[in-house]
Amino acid sequence: QRDQIVGQALSLPTTMAFFSFIGVAVTSATTVIYGKAIWDPVDVMSRMESKVTLVIAMFAIILATLATNIAANVVSPANDFAHLNPRRISFRIGGLITAVIGVVMMPWKLIETSGGYIFTWLIAYSALLGAVGGVMIADYWAIRRGRLDVDDLYRADGRYRYVSGFNPAAVIALVLAILPCVPGFLRVIGATTKLPEPNFFDHVYTYAWFVTFGLAFVIYLVLMSITTSQDLIVHEGHEGTRIKTI
Repeated sequence: QRDQIVGQALSLPTTMAFFSFIGVAVTSATTVIYGKAIWDPVDVMSRMESKVTLVIAMFAIILATLATNIAANVVSPANDFAHLNPRRISFRIGGLITAVIGVVMMPWKLIETSGGYIFTWLIAYSALLGAVGGVMIADYWAIRRGRLDVDDLYRADGRYRYVSGFNPAAVIALVLAILPCVPGFLRVIGATTKLPEPNFFDHVYTYAWFVTFGLAFVIYLVLMSITTSQDLIVHEGHEGTRIKTI
């Protein structure tokens, strides 16, 4: 855990800051070179006069896209689909399902405009991820103190089965945390004009990840403290770990 904390604390902020700087710098440069801000790297490369540079740049884009999508955007959902029904859905089938959904959702529409990508897709997506993250962090760190019964994670009748395989507290916390962001999202996509503009919900939606993370964290802790006190796990010893229920 210490290696992960130190490694990610050093690498993630520096690399993300560098990548963000490159994006801002290149977009700013297009304003000077082409007379308007161009945020899409493919659009920028299409304006290059050197064919050799264009081929190299496009190859780099293809390689980076494949590497990023396979590692970050396929493995996780493929596992999620496989875990829904492990007997019928393998990791390979989960990956194929992910690929089909990835095409059906028409991602080229999401990145058609920078405003649509950031405010319609990215912030809305962050509202969901913030709520999921809040539940996971609250459960793993605040409730279980970083300790899990690994065997029970893979038992159909283990302590983590809850109600028919779902934890009602987690589902309720997820929904309640996302609800405050729904009005702002509806306004962004043009589904409603009844709310006065600007309003409180617009500001809530702007900070969707932080709002949903905090709400989900607190709501989940409260619900779990009300519904159960039997599911805390304690590890004793370092080898041949024994687990008991308090």
